[in-house]
Amino acid sequence: MSKEWAEIMGHIGAFLSSITFIPQVMKAWQSKSVGDLSMSMMLIVFTSTLVWMVYGVSLNLLPVIICNTIIMLLSALLIYFKITFKK
Repeated sequence: MSKEWAEIMGHIGAFLSSITFIPQVMKAWQSKSVGDLSMSMMLIVFTSTLVWMVYGVSLNLLPVIICNTIIMLLSALLIYFKITFKK
């Protein structure tokens, strides 16, 4: 696989991974309900994406940086919703 092709695949993978949490964030925002979301899972996702982002920055891997920054922000938003949408 050429370096250019690998770079394209990296960006496509980053885009697809980045949008993973968007439907959940939208559903949580609309319903104001996150009771079924596991706080432990969301904290693990947040922490793992933070670690991946640091890794990406240290190696200047733009797809890794972009993807994990977006997922980290979306997971932080879900954590915020989990805290504030309590009934």
